[in-house]
Amino acid sequence: MLKFLNKLLDWIYKKRCYFCKSSKEAVKMCSKCYDELDFLPIQINRIIDGKKIYCAGVYSKNLQKLIRGLKYHNQPDLAFYLAKFMHEYFTKITDKKDFEIVPVPIFPKREKMRKYNHMNLVGDELARLIGCSINKNLIKRIKDTKPQYQLKRPERMKNLSGAFFVDKEKYSGKTLLIIDDICTTGSTFEEMIKEFEKNGIKDIVCFAATTPFGE
Repeated sequence: MLKFLNKLLDWIYKKRCYFCKSSKEAVKMCSKCYDELDFLPIQINRIIDGKKIYCAGVYSKNLQKLIRGLKYHNQPDLAFYLAKFMHEYFTKITDKKDFEIVPVPIFPKREKMRKYNHMNLVGDELARLIGCSINKNLIKRIKDTKPQYQLKRPERMKNLSGAFFVDKEKYSGKTLLIIDDICTTGSTFEEMIKEFEKNGIKDIVCFAATTPFGE
């Protein structure tokens, strides 16, 4: 009944593309705007503590608006499109499906304020597209850190020190695929990797939707 009502409301109040405002397709991101998203070359973006880091695109134009809308402007429907973008890139890296997706956690107070963790939403969609599992309980953020974009790398590392807690009992033994929206210096991934390694968990790949830098 809820799905029927949602479809009826969509028909009455036709959805507009969040990017170009077109209502032709009645979706949050029309095919034209999605096709304007630019992928980075298929390659390792960097290596942190021996772990491969991949980034799918550059944080600019529609990708920037997509992430900001999802993260700050209460547009949870955009999670599907970010996951789709990440999935298209990731299938060119590997056809392996035996991953367990671990979204970067946010502090509970911040999640309550935003009403959701945007990367949990992306992780749900990405897990469905890949056909793998997702684990939102393996690692928690236990420190209310400052926004990273305001800080230089040494300050980022100090800010994130002690920010995460791993519950090893929740580990399935699968390769972890840590996902985040933006990888700038890689400090968030680095701190999470350290915490996992302290708990004997070393089989890790990191994957960000975007980086502020080009090729």
